[in-house]
Amino acid sequence: MPLGGVTDKVQKILDTAEELYQRVMELREQMMEVSETVQETDRKVEALENKVDHQSAILEALAEREGVDVDELVTEVAIEEAEPDEAADGSDATGADENGDAVPEADPGDDEGA
Repeated sequence: MPLGGVTDKVQKILDTAEELYQRVMELREQMMEVSETVQETDRKVEALENKVDHQSAILEALAEREGVDVDELVTEVAIEEAEPDEAADGSDATGADENGDAVPEADPGDDEGA
């Protein structure tokens, strides 16, 4: 009965091969879906970039008409973003809170809260 053992081994190999084939086909289908999603996303990103470019052109034209220096404004914003957050405690060095409202300074002789 040596053929019985060989038959079992061959059947086991065939079963494993069939499982692997099914898995490869599933992965192939998933990769095709991912590829389609990437292409669709690329088209959407390109459309959004075009919209942003058009909006930027409109904003720059409006700013120029109103006398606003866009480059200076962009530079100021970049500097503000690069500086450490001075409002971490709710007020900045100018004595204003995050809304720009004046914050009263504590009187050094005032012992309230002590």
